[in-house]
Amino acid sequence: MPYNRRTGCTVVGDSFTMYRIRITQADLHPHLRARMHQRGITLEEIEQTLNEGWEATDAKPGTLGRAMVFRYEAEWEGQFYQEKEVTVYYKVTDKGIILLTVRARYGQGFPRR
Repeated sequence: MPYNRRTGCTVVGDSFTMYRIRITQADLHPHLRARMHQRGITLEEIEQTLNEGWEATDAKPGTLGRAMVFRYEAEWEGQFYQEKEVTVYYKVTDKGIILLTVRARYGQGFPRR
């Protein structure tokens, strides 16, 4: 089972099941943890985006990205928003997935691919 100690990413599954990526909070890079807090993104949202989201077409060359829209229906920085779009940018190496950063946009009517 591939595992990346630096990011805590684990690919879980066997030849009969779909592979899922799991991430542990303890293994997140401090930069990524700071971006998550600053942008209001949870570990669960990152995992769900990586496992169920669609390709983020704005990823830079050599970087991959996945995006997903979540129902939010809450306030963020004093304003009410219906939805939150989470985008996760990462690289894949022979040792596993390296999470680079995460982005959140708050609003409504985000495209779903």
